[in-house]
Amino acid sequence: MVCPDSPRTRGGALTDRHRPLTGASSAVVAALSFALLAGCSGGGSSSSDDEGAGGEGPAVIAPEGPGEDARTLSPEEAREAGGEGVEPTASDFAFMRMMIDHHEQALEMTDLADEHAEARGVGSLAERIAGAQGPEIDVMEAWLTRNAGHEADQGHQEHDPSTMPGMATPEQLAELGAATGEEFDALFLDLMITHHEGAVSMATEALAGVGDVLVEQLASEVITSQTAEIGRMEDLR
Repeated sequence: MVCPDSPRTRGGALTDRHRPLTGASSAVVAALSFALLAGCSGGGSSSSDDEGAGGEGPAVIAPEGPGEDARTLSPEEAREAGGEGVEPTASDFAFMRMMIDHHEQALEMTDLADEHAEARGVGSLAERIAGAQGPEIDVMEAWLTRNAGHEADQGHQEHDPSTMPGMATPEQLAELGAATGEEFDALFLDLMITHHEGAVSMATEALAGVGDVLVEQLASEVITSQTAEIGRMEDLR
């Protein structure tokens, strides 16, 4: 599990791989990050100053949405927010592992947009996608680390990233990397719309077999945010 003193965290929060989140996505990822980090706060201290209600361990600082004050939760409230006691399903693990690979390819495409996009709207959209999906990868990786024991009990199942819905082929990525200007913009939008449609399909399927509340929240966020972005891309195209 990624805890506040890990090199991959900064100031007690999961670090972003690309740019800071804005709007609703930032609130969702902050909430998911908190729920994962809450597990780092349990036990280990005998000081009454560090313990929450009932002496069950230290209190936890819960981040709120942008511009809002953080809340202090008791250990019991933190466990409830983190979904403790909910057994992850095989569908949960499959979704989190596959969506990491899916997001990684989206970041590869947005990196190309930094260099080759011509239209300002395409560049801004690529930045928004990178700013959302980078932190989501951190959340998913932290969740997998936290639940490694459950996955071992169920048996880890390998997957082929190339078979996931919406994934661009190596040839398509090479074509995108060689394109510039308007040609790049048009191809980027075509590939990213298909990519987002695949992610929405995967998230919708995951909700049918979800067990863990954090997986449910993340899958719902993928559906909401990427459906909205598909609309923006279709307008740009």
